[in-house]
Amino acid sequence: MQARPEGPQLMRTAVGRTLVALALAAVCVAGVHAQPAAPAVAPAAAVDGAVKGPPAGFVAPADPKPGETNAERAKSQPGNNAPMWSAVRSSGTQPGVTSLPGAETGVLIQEFLQYPGSRFTTAGEAWRQVRNQWIIPYGGALLAFAAVVLGLFYWRRGPIGHAPNTGPAAIERFTPFERVVHWTVGITFVILTVSGIVMAFGKYMLLPIIGSTLFGWLTYALKNLHNFAGPVFGVSLLFLIAMLLKDNLPRAADITWLKGAGGMFGGEELPSHRFNGGEKILFWVGVCFFGLVVVVSGLVLNRLVPGIGLTRGEMQVAHMIHAVASVFMMAMLFGHMYMGSVGTRGALRAMQTGWVDEQWAREHHRLWYDDIKAGRLPARRSAEAPPAAATPAQV
Repeated sequence: MQARPEGPQLMRTAVGRTLVALALAAVCVAGVHAQPAAPAVAPAAAVDGAVKGPPAGFVAPADPKPGETNAERAKSQPGNNAPMWSAVRSSGTQPGVTSLPGAETGVLIQEFLQYPGSRFTTAGEAWRQVRNQWIIPYGGALLAFAAVVLGLFYWRRGPIGHAPNTGPAAIERFTPFERVVHWTVGITFVILTVSGIVMAFGKYMLLPIIGSTLFGWLTYALKNLHNFAGPVFGVSLLFLIAMLLKDNLPRAADITWLKGAGGMFGGEELPSHRFNGGEKILFWVGVCFFGLVVVVSGLVLNRLVPGIGLTRGEMQVAHMIHAVASVFMMAMLFGHMYMGSVGTRGALRAMQTGWVDEQWAREHHRLWYDDIKAGRLPARRSAEAPPAAATPAQV
């Protein structure tokens, strides 16, 4: 055990410690006065034991000047790429410089504009707004409305007509060539309709049910099928228009037929020629107008029209026209498909065989039937032999 120091010894120890502390303080003060003056910089701050802040001798760069190039800005404010991003944003009106060939290679962001139904924004965003806020919801509602109306009409009215078209084939309504063209148009139209509906509305109807993987493969396959069926549809549509044009010219009886809606809502059908007033409206509006608009815009989207469809803006306009015309054409042809199948008794057999019996022709197209009986029109227009009468199982 160490002995506690006595009074005189304790005093000497305290005095010695005080002298040492005073000496150390004097040395520190002398060292501070001997150092040169440091440059005026922002004080460093200690954060988590590490010194943070500008290095010694750092001088803040000058403020940027308007109109500086990216190279000039790199010197005045290193790391500030504002001129480059400003050029990117305005490349729609002032394209940049690039060595890549092709249209719009110097345009990264399209110019500001306003499509019908969109806000004033970049062209890509404006197209997206038109598609997602107008074409998709209202186009889908129109197709759904057409389907519901046809369903309700069939439920309340049922098939139109009384003649089942099962008697002896007496009048050739469609030649073999007309049937081939019509079925080509019909089959490709169904392919285009199904694929178009899936691509446009499948994200909302099918994707939540079948999942992203299967939906991705399905839309990829249907997109390619759509692109190949489109030109076939376009060529066959031109043949259809050419061969049916003469019999779809307006005549006085069409006005009477349209005023009475053809008698479809009750009573007997009103007299008509080979094609009635409703079929002629479908031909001129649904087939000739909307059909040709759909075909031309589709060829632009397929990059099959020379000199058109090379820029994003042209493709966006072509897509909006194609989508709107397709929706109206589909809504109209839904009615035609309905009337040509379950909506009119014997109509489907007429397109399958090309022939109708006299009772069917007299009931549905009385004026056409009268012209044939009077010898003004031929009852047989090709070398094809008429088919045998249908059996009950074929009706």
